[in-house]
Amino acid sequence: MRITPNNKLKKLIVVGDRVLVKLTTATDRTESGLYLPPGVGEKEKVQQGYVIKTGPGYAIPVPGEDEPWKQEEEKIKYIPLQAHEGDLAIFLLSGATEVMYEGEKYYIVPQQAILLLEREEEL
Repeated sequence: MRITPNNKLKKLIVVGDRVLVKLTTATDRTESGLYLPPGVGEKEKVQQGYVIKTGPGYAIPVPGEDEPWKQEEEKIKYIPLQAHEGDLAIFLLSGATEVMYEGEKYYIVPQQAILLLEREEEL
């Protein structure tokens, strides 16, 4: 399989209650018009970015009955995350882990570090 910009992230599987976030481009100027050196915006405590992929959610065990004639089913179910792919997430940088993949920077953010989600669809 050939890796292209459209499918290079399809191989990644986000685990548990985490989401993969790509930061939005930070402005290089303050509101008053001062130019900032590169990297200053990335050190802020709160960041925002788009959710690229999400994990399955919070794992909860399913009570099982040991009946030998039943088919073996998956014994874990998941409570889904509030974050969906394409949401704009505002999150605490201290709870996130920075990763580089295919030359680009992403953040793995646990749902508990997400402060706010913006979704395009109507609620």
